[in-house]
Amino acid sequence: MIIADKLTYRYPRAAADTLKGISFEVGDGEIFGFLGPSGAGKSTTLKILIGVAKNYAGSVRLFGNEMKTEDKSFYERIGVAFEQPNFYSKFTAEENLRFFSSLYSASAPDPTPLLEELGLEAHRSKRVSEFSKGMKMRLNFCRALLHDPDILFLDEPTSGLDPTNAKTVRDIILREKSKGKTIVINTHNMQLAEAICDRVAFVVDGTIPVIDSPYRLNLQHGKKIVNITYRTDNGIEDTDFPLTDLHSNAAFQRLLETKSIETIHTQEASLEDIFTKVTGRRLV
Repeated sequence: MIIADKLTYRYPRAAADTLKGISFEVGDGEIFGFLGPSGAGKSTTLKILIGVAKNYAGSVRLFGNEMKTEDKSFYERIGVAFEQPNFYSKFTAEENLRFFSSLYSASAPDPTPLLEELGLEAHRSKRVSEFSKGMKMRLNFCRALLHDPDILFLDEPTSGLDPTNAKTVRDIILREKSKGKTIVINTHNMQLAEAICDRVAFVVDGTIPVIDSPYRLNLQHGKKIVNITYRTDNGIEDTDFPLTDLHSNAAFQRLLETKSIETIHTQEASLEDIFTKVTGRRLV
């Protein structure tokens, strides 16, 4: 669905390239995450993918076509939600959605079910100037889905949301994936990326040192041990056992047979820990 080859970009009057020859592919129906700290190049990459920044070097192809030569019909097939929502503040939520729907050739479906799911139905007649940041983020997400796009580009989609609304947004993203939609996410939220992304790209200083699935990254960088906490006469204690040949480990079997087990956990590395280990950078 998306192919980038040796993508390079420098902003006007900048002394150095923001993107330094990055290459990646995003498959049809995949959730692909760009992960990295602010200033790493994630937003610049997104701007190129949605056709806002065209003066790039290298190649970027969406739907099989080079971005530099895409016509306006391209925008019928993508949905975009930036981290900083931009609405007509004197319009109500419903008026904003109707206006943006009018920009597309196809008739937009009734947004009521989505507004209800996102907790905005009761506020549809309220001016957006009265919305909190979290409400604007949810309305922004709704707007990106209005015209049923083939690709969704989401910039920090759960930023400013409470846990309940963040989960609702995650669930809707996964539902869109189940419909066959391709979804590209920019985020520094490693928990979100680990929960929903099929693959992630670590972005650091305009480069991509790693592209892989969170699952394989955890296998590669996690500790291959299992930690067991158990109750004794002296309180709670814990012991680590290697995962290799765990089924035949006599000490492990004896512990299970003789102690009151409290918890059993494998020692997976978090995606944030892996990012720091691989890149030497923290997500700040």
